Amino acid sequence: MSGSVQSNSVQQGFGRRGPNIGAPTEKPKSGRQTLRRLLGYFRPEMKYVVYLSLSVVLAVMTGVIAPRLQSSVIDDLVARDFVAIPPILGMMLLVYILNGIATLLQGFLSARLGQRVIYRIRSELFEKVIELPVPFLDNHSHGDLMSRMTNDAENVSNVISSSFASLFSGVLMLIATLVMMCSYSVPLTLLTCVTMLLTIVVTQVLSGLMRKYYLKRQVLLGQLNGIVEEKVSARKTVTAYNLQEATIKDFAETSDALTKTGIIADVIGNAMGPLMNMINNFSFVIVAAFGAWFALKGMISVGVISAFIIYSKQFSRPINELSQLYGQIQTAVAGAERIFTVLDAESEDKSGENALPIHEGIIEFKHVNFSYVPGKQVIHDFNLKVEAGKKIALVGSTGSGKTTVVNLLMRFYDLDSGSITVDGTDIRDISCDVLRDAVGIVLQDSVLFTDTVRNNLKYADRTISDKKMIEAAEISNCDKVVAALPDGYNTVLTAAGANLSQGQRQLLTIGRAFLSYPKILILDEATSSVDTRTEKQIQNAMVKLMKNRTSLIIAHRLSTIRDADQIVVMEQGHIIETGTHDELLKKKGDYYRLYMTQFAGQAT
Repeated sequence: MSGSVQSNSVQQGFGRRGPNIGAPTEKPKSGRQTLRRLLGYFRPEMKYVVYLSLSVVLAVMTGVIAPRLQSSVIDDLVARDFVAIPPILGMMLLVYILNGIATLLQGFLSARLGQRVIYRIRSELFEKVIELPVPFLDNHSHGDLMSRMTNDAENVSNVISSSFASLFSGVLMLIATLVMMCSYSVPLTLLTCVTMLLTIVVTQVLSGLMRKYYLKRQVLLGQLNGIVEEKVSARKTVTAYNLQEATIKDFAETSDALTKTGIIADVIGNAMGPLMNMINNFSFVIVAAFGAWFALKGMISVGVISAFIIYSKQFSRPINELSQLYGQIQTAVAGAERIFTVLDAESEDKSGENALPIHEGIIEFKHVNFSYVPGKQVIHDFNLKVEAGKKIALVGSTGSGKTTVVNLLMRFYDLDSGSITVDGTDIRDISCDVLRDAVGIVLQDSVLFTDTVRNNLKYADRTISDKKMIEAAEISNCDKVVAALPDGYNTVLTAAGANLSQGQRQLLTIGRAFLSYPKILILDEATSSVDTRTEKQIQNAMVKLMKNRTSLIIAHRLSTIRDADQIVVMEQGHIIETGTHDELLKKKGDYYRLYMTQFAGQAT
């Protein structure tokens, strides 16, 4: 059936009947390791890195040359050498024009580089999420995963776009300005650098606090997104149970924690700039005072004092900017850590030596045992053989293990012991792609996508002809549903088909399953959420769909499985009865009691 099996399971939680194990605590990696890994994404974009570096170098060079030219002009004015002034002014104009062009290129290239890098990260993250095993998705909030792909990735993108060039420019400006200052006056330069020690101490103290709270803020933001995604998706249930206030309270608690953490993180981050400004102003006072004294002693000229004041500002500005960038970089590193946690998760093992298509669809479970959590066994010594083309129904109370059996067949989970074979080959030796291509699934909660009806029906294979699609729609009784839509097969289903009835959506999913041409068909309570009349339509469609196919039917409505070739009654992971509908009724055992309870209209 190709992609529909896996996608349906992820979208609707097929395979989530096991206990919620809970996501493991995510310990952040070292910032240095994360940053090094993040920089690895720049290697394929070396062309832009080189161009950006050249523009930064040009901007820094013109930035440090301009004050020197200004110093020369002032000294010429003092010396009344008016002939030498015009050429220097012309050079200053050229330098400022080049500086403007270099700065403009720097902004353009930074944005370009940032978007290309984050595109690669987002693509890898999305591909990874698609390849993650079902247990991982069961145990992690979907909203948190979405937050990593959106908020965390956006933070990384913003830092790359705005901070990468600023960081390189700042470091280069510090070095170039220091060289220029030393060329004028080493003593005055040393006095200026005294404030650097205080800057380093303040940065070290605040950086540890910033890293802690920025990471905590990102984690809480992921939790908040998870709550929003879950509650908005279940808004009808929340309203039906009148739990709006309790839901708001849950949201408010997490939101308050995020707000408090965000305030602390922002206060620490924003304190860095003012503290650096205070230290830099102190440095400016030192330069002005000692520079005037050196000029009076004849050690430097007036023009040098002017240049030195500008260089002093240029020297302090990168330090101030770098300190402010530190908070943004910490946010990006925290987000990158969360992204890399997902990227480092183990992908689903789809391996299998047998890549040949499944032809018959003979299924056999041999002494299968399984536990979602070690020590709490769900399936006990399960043995069942399903011949090709036969219809087998799995019935039993909620939690008896029916859906778990199907999960194991689909390789969503690994067996604890025993084996499952298809056409005599252990499913662990069959490639997941081959296995799932041979299986079609119709779930209780139908899954459609925000796309045209045509693309929804052809979801398993877009190359299928429209002729076959229309034939499948007629056989599955969904052609009348399509005919009632404004644009027929070209109608775009808004909100994944929310404007259709449950029965209409179910008929479309049956048509989609039919077009996947599966050898094995799984029907998971496909009619339990529709009315009796619609159930009859769906039943007729499913009868046509099951023809000549090996079918596993999970059903609560026992009236829908009377014609099954074999009915398997399960309880707490054990098979307690097997037989046809008539045989089991004659035994007057568990199936009989279930059937009579439903027939009497009582709850099972």
